[in-house]
Amino acid sequence: MSGDLGVYFHIPFCRSKCAYCDFCSTAKWDDKLMDAYLEALIRQLDDFFLPGGKYTVDTVYIGGGTPSVFQGKRIAKLLKQLGKRADLTRNCEITVEVNPESADKALFKQLKKAGVNRISMGVQSADDSQLRRIGRIHDFAKAREAAALCRQYCTDNLSLDLIYGLPGQTLESWLQSVDAVCALQPRHISCYALKLEEGTPLWREDPVLPDDDLQADMYLAAVSRLAEKGYAQYEISNFAQPGFRSRHNSRYWDLSDYLGFGCAAHSFYGGKRFSFTSDINAYIRGMHGQDPIVEEADELAFRDRVGEFVMLALRTCDGIDENTFYSRWGREFDPFARRLEPYIATGHVQNDGGRWHLTPEGFLVSNAIIGDVLEACSEQ
Repeated sequence: MSGDLGVYFHIPFCRSKCAYCDFCSTAKWDDKLMDAYLEALIRQLDDFFLPGGKYTVDTVYIGGGTPSVFQGKRIAKLLKQLGKRADLTRNCEITVEVNPESADKALFKQLKKAGVNRISMGVQSADDSQLRRIGRIHDFAKAREAAALCRQYCTDNLSLDLIYGLPGQTLESWLQSVDAVCALQPRHISCYALKLEEGTPLWREDPVLPDDDLQADMYLAAVSRLAEKGYAQYEISNFAQPGFRSRHNSRYWDLSDYLGFGCAAHSFYGGKRFSFTSDINAYIRGMHGQDPIVEEADELAFRDRVGEFVMLALRTCDGIDENTFYSRWGREFDPFARRLEPYIATGHVQNDGGRWHLTPEGFLVSNAIIGDVLEACSEQ
């Protein structure tokens, strides 16, 4: 294994589970379990980064769960162990996810000392009643405080998450949240639609949500408002000030190599996808040679890699340039272009001199458009 790649670490611990969350995480933990998990992550590093190898890592993302409850000292140790096995580039983007209730001055100082230069914080709403409704345990005042501490003691490269389509949310209250988050001066903002995941408490409750038309209005209003405030959209859900796109997430959309470590972590390397068990204890046992941890492994055929690239690239505002596509894949873009062409008249797609991309209106129906376009793969 060699060449530039991204690294993802999954930290499956939270102070409490949000009502909408179906990610691999648990609120039942203690220091003993966290220490055992950290040891397992370090052992797994040795499975991939062999002695004498030349490995260059230019993005690291520590997600969860809530990595901030893992504590700064464990994150620092994990990054130090990665640095012993791989060459972290001088401008390596190192992101850690935090939640406001578990982020304080001491944590941010530890993260900065460990080399962390980007923070992603789950705010979700500026309306305290909406936060309580979805099981968040912070209020917006705490988010404001955490954002200020982050800039003062760690980095101003701060990304904040918001969710729209919440129970009882109106277009007005959504835009109030957008404005309130912009006032915290993050470099990057992510806006996600609430999805009721089967088996979650919120799914069982079956709440009344804003209808599809209202959610579409919320999305388009956010795109417009964020553009006014200097945040350019670069992917369906992501907006950034100039120079502050998430380089790690861009790896996913560009079909570049990345390795995931930890339970439920996914990887893409050398045309192969693989993932690990979502059982925390089984993962720890597996890293001691007691249980297998690989849950899924597939090698993508060339045609499938092309199709996946098209699917992911069309989720970005950059879209696909015909010449770049040919240079990378050795085939013409014409079959895909013929599928995209009819959507120009409907305002869902633009072709700017051979660069095909979806409009904000196109992003709203991206699944249907991309599904249509991918049929071109089966015709070749």
